[in-house]
Amino acid sequence: MNIQEYADRDMLAIDVANVLAGELESALLHHDFASLAVPGGTTPGPMFDVLCAADLEWDRVWVLPTDERCVPGDHDRSNERLIRERLLTNRASVAQYIPLYVPGKEPEDVLPEIESLIAPIRPLSVLVLGMGEDMHTASLFPGMDGLEAALDGLARPLAVARTEVQPEPRITLTAPVLDGALSKHLIIFGNAKRDALERSMSLPPEEAPIAAVLSGMTVHWAE
Repeated sequence: MNIQEYADRDMLAIDVANVLAGELESALLHHDFASLAVPGGTTPGPMFDVLCAADLEWDRVWVLPTDERCVPGDHDRSNERLIRERLLTNRASVAQYIPLYVPGKEPEDVLPEIESLIAPIRPLSVLVLGMGEDMHTASLFPGMDGLEAALDGLARPLAVARTEVQPEPRITLTAPVLDGALSKHLIIFGNAKRDALERSMSLPPEEAPIAAVLSGMTVHWAE
């Protein structure tokens, strides 16, 4: 694991976007396509604003969320909405998008269909993750039902996350998909998350799910 520190969040957003663009360009030089998995939430928005303008062959890039709330794509809490509004615009508007949630269906019922779309683009070329102060990443939460199975090295690509602290179920990429990415980046802000990351390194993944994917990770941190 390598930690990069930045003077402020704006500089982090610009630098990370440039790094990701370079990695995607490299992947496209050697393969017919590249795949990029990204988080939702407020953290990656400024980075998306820069990355979307990168001069890449975006029509050969597949984009998917690391996890998704089971809400319509135009809902305020939808990761798809953020990704479409902030990343899949400008030059990146021609990128291919794989949604993790199909409205009107139970999440468990659509997993095989979505997994069939993800299979051809594994291993992920580039992965970007966030992390909560509880050391969850994607929608792999400490103590949730099914966490041990989602962390298993032979886990299916997707899992449904249901927790008492979240208002709706979520669909998440599992640990083997996340950890198997060819390039992995974690973006965190503030001292509380920096402290949580340091704690996670001495805890098992069942208590700190982020620990399952830290090998080879580049961490980008700003106050």
